[in-house]
Amino acid sequence: MDTANRSNAKKKKSNQTPESKFQFELNSCSKKKDVRGAISLYESAISEKIRLNQHHFNSLLYLCSNSVADPSLKELVLDYGFRAFDHMSSIGISPNEASVTAIARIAAAKGDGEYAFELVKNIGKYKVVPRLRTYDPALFCFCEHLDAEKAYEVEEHVNAVGVSLEEEQLAALLKVSAEKGREERVYGYLHKLRSSVRVVSESTAKVIEDWFHSAKASEVGELNMDVGRVREEILRNGGGWHGLGWIGKGNWVVRRANVDPDGHCCCCREQLVCVDIDDEETEKFAQSIAALAMEREVKANFSEFEGWLDKHADYEAIVDGANVGLYQQNFADGGFSISQLDDVVKELYNRSGKKWPLVILHNKRLRGLVENPSSRKIVQEWMDNDTLYTTPNGSNDDWYWLYAAVKLRCLLGTNDEMRDHIFQLLGSSFFNQWKERHQVHYTFIKGNLKLQMPPIYSLVIQESEKGSWHVPVAGNSNEESSRTWLCVTRPSAHDAFVNVSNDAKTSENGHLPCHHNSTGHSCSEGFARNGVNSSDLSQVVDNNTCTKTGKRKERSPSS
Repeated sequence: MDTANRSNAKKKKSNQTPESKFQFELNSCSKKKDVRGAISLYESAISEKIRLNQHHFNSLLYLCSNSVADPSLKELVLDYGFRAFDHMSSIGISPNEASVTAIARIAAAKGDGEYAFELVKNIGKYKVVPRLRTYDPALFCFCEHLDAEKAYEVEEHVNAVGVSLEEEQLAALLKVSAEKGREERVYGYLHKLRSSVRVVSESTAKVIEDWFHSAKASEVGELNMDVGRVREEILRNGGGWHGLGWIGKGNWVVRRANVDPDGHCCCCREQLVCVDIDDEETEKFAQSIAALAMEREVKANFSEFEGWLDKHADYEAIVDGANVGLYQQNFADGGFSISQLDDVVKELYNRSGKKWPLVILHNKRLRGLVENPSSRKIVQEWMDNDTLYTTPNGSNDDWYWLYAAVKLRCLLGTNDEMRDHIFQLLGSSFFNQWKERHQVHYTFIKGNLKLQMPPIYSLVIQESEKGSWHVPVAGNSNEESSRTWLCVTRPSAHDAFVNVSNDAKTSENGHLPCHHNSTGHSCSEGFARNGVNSSDLSQVVDNNTCTKTGKRKERSPSS
């Protein structure tokens, strides 16, 4: 049997065409990363006039580009890389994105960032769309050679084609800007890292530290920044940053520290915040939800809800009634649990300083509840306190509670992670950030409610009104209490806002020890707006109507 198999294999091998044999051997070189073998095969193919295709050239270019870091191979692969690319063009084979990326890497290894950039700028003539990796060789080459202006030009081109820079590219741009003393660019790239990278790598943290330790960094900044304007910008931006520029003058103090469970930096005692999306993003988000809802709901029904919400814009929390009522009810006698929903309503009411949340519930659910005497009493209480809005038959109540929470900048009580297709239609890059700041999760353990409020602080670069910076650094621990943060402060700026004691002692590992706040309260637990929506159970009679509101119930202003 073995003899027969060997015989068949030999026969099959002997029947191979020169092209298929070349392909087989080139693939073998690729697997072994044997660039010398691949170059030898390429030379043989040329002499034997084997018809080469795009895949053959790409395999050789890839091997050459991956070998440029080897000093013993560099001259060889540079020579054959350019030769192969020119050969490819001369016989009318159009390069694809992989071809352009590979030859751009070879050009950058030669120090020719200009050629690498020209390749990507002209990639359109091949009807090819560039990727971020296509720009990397030119960008990193310019940064390495401290050609900041050309690096910025590459960034502009990247942005123009709709490709997004990631941490590695932003860190390179930040570094070249710092080394060239371009303080306005450094400031901008710190904010780009803030908006696109939640936790920076150790290498990026080192770049940031080096900037703040530099002489140039000590020279830049404003001593007389308008405090009111700074605070206004922070509020408009959703907290955590103002974007107005460096505050203060003089040397920066750069330390590594942890953050208390209550969100205080253990070095400077600055309170970190839970960062929201800014006003412009919030409005666009609300508009996109409304536009999609109008396409999928009865337009008049959702328009009526929008109008009603404009007149009742004081709610501080929205509750997804169906999600709470049906939680863990998938058992034989399970159903809609109004007691669970009421527990969530009352807990939010108590946590908010006696302000009622708004429950969004489908009309068909309400009809079933009012038919039960025990449930009817709870529903009547909700209506008396304007805590209920029912959506009409045929509607998807998801649109209603999401729109209300975004439009009113409310907390949202739901365990729905919003991964369904209707939420994917929104396509918002800041959806997860919004959820982190606004979503309240819940659980019932042996019948006892436990709310999980939004985090006290966001794991993201933060810029305070005092001009300080806090940068979270990636580490091996999953425990947030042990996470390292860069704490960057400036006494001149800090003293202009508040006097802070410096009696903390440095621990042996170079981190200042934490002083835990015993209250452990959340910034989300004191939500402070009130709204009402009154109705009477006698209105819940028509299966085709939307029971939502009667007269607005007047309340005395909150103290």
